[in-house]
Amino acid sequence: MTTYPPPRPSATKVPPAYEELRAGCPVARVTLPSGDPGYLVSRYEDVREVLGGAAFSRAATVLPQAPKLTAMPFDAGGLFTLDPPEHTRLRALVTAEFTAGRVRALRPRIEQAAERLVDEMITAGEGVDLIGAYAFPLPAFVICELLGVPYEDRDRFRGWSDALLSLTAHSPEVMRANRDELVGYLADLVGAKRRDPGDDLLSALVQAHDEHGSLSHLELLTMAMTLLVAGHETTAGMIGTCAFTLLREPDGFATLLRRPASVVEELLRYNPMGDGGPLRVTLRDTEVAGVPIPANSAVIASICSANRDERVFPDADTFHPGRPGPTHLAFGHGVHHCLGAPLARAELEIALTTLARALPKLRLAVPEQDITMHTGLLVNRLTALPVTW
Repeated sequence: MTTYPPPRPSATKVPPAYEELRAGCPVARVTLPSGDPGYLVSRYEDVREVLGGAAFSRAATVLPQAPKLTAMPFDAGGLFTLDPPEHTRLRALVTAEFTAGRVRALRPRIEQAAERLVDEMITAGEGVDLIGAYAFPLPAFVICELLGVPYEDRDRFRGWSDALLSLTAHSPEVMRANRDELVGYLADLVGAKRRDPGDDLLSALVQAHDEHGSLSHLELLTMAMTLLVAGHETTAGMIGTCAFTLLREPDGFATLLRRPASVVEELLRYNPMGDGGPLRVTLRDTEVAGVPIPANSAVIASICSANRDERVFPDADTFHPGRPGPTHLAFGHGVHHCLGAPLARAELEIALTTLARALPKLRLAVPEQDITMHTGLLVNRLTALPVTW
């Protein structure tokens, strides 16, 4: 394999190239979508090392001389492109919004939103697309509530998000234009929060900027953009792919209702959010699995592959609720472990259990081989999931 990401044969199978790499070339030289060279790490323990290692930097990815993942990399000054201590400072400003206690307080509103969306699906009748009717609007509602973004604008920021999360799906010009539109939208929203603050995270960030100087204007806009995009895109993708998994499993939704927490964890291991963790660039000469990696090298730690590593997860390509053993890496590892993991887990559990209770006869409306995945994006998301009941 010379290009990253490797081709995915269908919506039900992860790229088979990863199994070959784990067996024979766990640190592989690849060409990234930008055209730059890089290293792809595929085994669980090695992926953990890259995700948690100080030699593998996110801040270095935005330096002019650094290799890039795409033709238009993430903006500097955000959680995805900082290392400690700057990353620690910014993360501390929003950590309280994603604690287990805060998520517990949000659960009733998430449950009400899920029930409302299911009622709307039932009213619409059989044959609806679960992605458009449920998997996208639910996390969009949650992040809008949390940030203080108007929910009626969800289709606008969905389009912006798709462009920003492009690997090969959009040209650099389209990506840049969409980024600029989203930044302008958020700048206007920041101004509105400054004039009329609310009980939301964006208002709190504006206050942190204006009254305490805790972050710069650029950091404020980048933080808002990061939370808005990451806060709904990955969860929307996971609700769709996890529902698809349960629909293909005998008694999948019934098993979920009996043991929701363990089923959700296995769904997170089994269904990759994307092929890799965000790009890292090496700060110095280092090595992984005995392979030398020079300074200023691009490194992708493939969480998709790590969570299917047979050395760690026996029978890894089979869905096994209640699987014992090491923790999956769906939310990353180390200081960049996903800030929103508690919220994402809650949304996924609520979304799927609400479906299971309300529509016990839910099933696919088309053959499973007709279900396809979007290509060329950083996140895995089904194009559509027609269902009936």
